[in-house]
Parts: sequence; C-alpha cells; structure tokens
Amino acid sequence: MMKVKNYIPILSLALLFCFNFSMAQINKFDSNGKRHGVWKKYYKNKRIRYSGTFEHGKEVGTFKFYSAATSDFPSVVRVYKNGSATADVTFYAENGKLESKGLMIGKKREGKWLYYHEDGKTLMSEETYKDGKLHGPYKTFYNSGKPTEVTNYANGLLDGPYKKYAIKGHIYQDFTYKEGKLNGPAIYYNRKNGEVTTKGTFRDDIRVGTWENYADGALVSTEQPNKRKPPRKKTKKKENKQ
Repeated sequence: MMKVKNYIPILSLALLFCFNFSMAQINKFDSNGKRHGVWKKYYKNKRIRYSGTFEHGKEVGTFKFYSAATSDFPSVVRVYKNGSATADVTFYAENGKLESKGLMIGKKREGKWLYYHEDGKTLMSEETYKDGKLHGPYKTFYNSGKPTEVTNYANGLLDGPYKKYAIKGHIYQDFTYKEGKLNGPAIYYNRKNGEVTTKGTFRDDIRVGTWENYADGALVSTEQPNKRKPPRKKTKKKENKQ
C-alpha cells in the first residue's frame, strides 16, 4: 500500500501535468496562422478578459467578455450564429444584472434592442436599429411600465409622430418630426392634468402661423411666431462595451 507521504507528490505532479496539458490546448493557431479552438485572454492583473472558440479564424458559439475590475460576471456575452459575424449579444452591469440585449452584425446593432432599468428586469426602452443606426419604432418606459416616449426614427433621425407621456399616463407633448426636425402640428398639454396649453405648427424646427394659448380648456390668447426654435432632442448614442 502506497504511503500518504509518497502519494502527495505524485498527485501534485498529476495535477500539474493536467494543468499544463489543458493550457497547451488553448490559444492555438491553424496551419494558416488563424486562431482555432478555445481561446482565453487575460488582463495584466491576471483577470480574464474573454473566452471563446474560434474555427479557422471565425468566432463560433459563445464568447464571454469581462471587465478588468471583476471576473464574477461577464460584462458582455455574444452567441454567434453559424460562424457568421451575426450574434445575439447581451450586456450586463458589474453586479451581473441585465442591461440590454439584441442582435449585432459585427459591431453594429441590428433589429430590436431591449434596455433595462437598474433592477435588470424592468424594461426601460425598446429600440429598433438598422446598420447601427436607430431606424424604426422607439419607445421608452417608466419603472411602472407605462410609456414615457413613443416615436420613430429613420437613419438615426427622429421621423414621424412623437408623443411624450406624463407618469400618470396622459400625453403632454404631441409633435411630428421629419428628418430630425419638427414639422407639422404641435400640441402641448399641462403635465399635471393633461389639459391643452398651447397649439401651433412647426416648419423645420421654427414656429409658423398662429399659435393658440389655453387655460382651463378655453382659448385665452393667440400669438404670431417669433421664430424661436424649441430645444432639440438629442439622438441617443450607444457605445459598445468590449
């Protein structure tokens, strides 16, 4: 029977051999110098940066990316489709809670994307992309699930009806955009009670025609435009965390 003191060194050597053999199987290249098989990369602080599998230079299956601050949870998970550049992508906060998810082709967002509030469960916005730009329906939500904005984008610019809602559920801004500029009828409502306060028309972000002012549902005055431009709504930009 093998003595314990002799068994321990043998076990250590076996574990070391297994570790070295395992390490030898990662970060390999094929005969053409392309990454092939399992790959793992690390930050200078020894935390893992990413892990995933290549097939002759192409990402396949699941890739997990981590921040340099923690390895407890991945910050990004990409699941590639059929060896193409198309992947289902999910972003996470450092505490592991869901931030957003959708489809990416290369580094560009495509189709419907969902973004979440800090709890990682409640939907914050639902956006549509084409070739990395906002293009299509766009909605944002309060924590309660009620809408805050409902609008549309075309090639990264606001285009179509734009409605903004108070937390109680009623509209307090009702506009129309065309190629990123206000064009057409505009109605402002009292944010507290939903009553109309102002009506008028925009042309290329400038007030035109006669504008009407209301109080308690009744017309109280009219005014001609002084060519004041309204505050511009900034186009939402997304940064890829990777």
